[in-house]
Amino acid sequence: MMPDLGKYATEVLSAYGITLGLMAVLLVLSTQRGRKARTALRRAEEETARHGKV
Repeated sequence: MMPDLGKYATEVLSAYGITLGLMAVLLVLSTQRGRKARTALRRAEEETARHGKV
């Protein structure tokens, strides 16, 4: 069910598309950063455990 957007249909749909695209990019970047941080933390914990530092 598509509402009647009249003469602004192109602009409104473009704005929705751009917004969804940017949200997808932010989701991907956030996921990648989280993985990178998790890996760095795991390595730091292993390093600490190996050297016996508390």
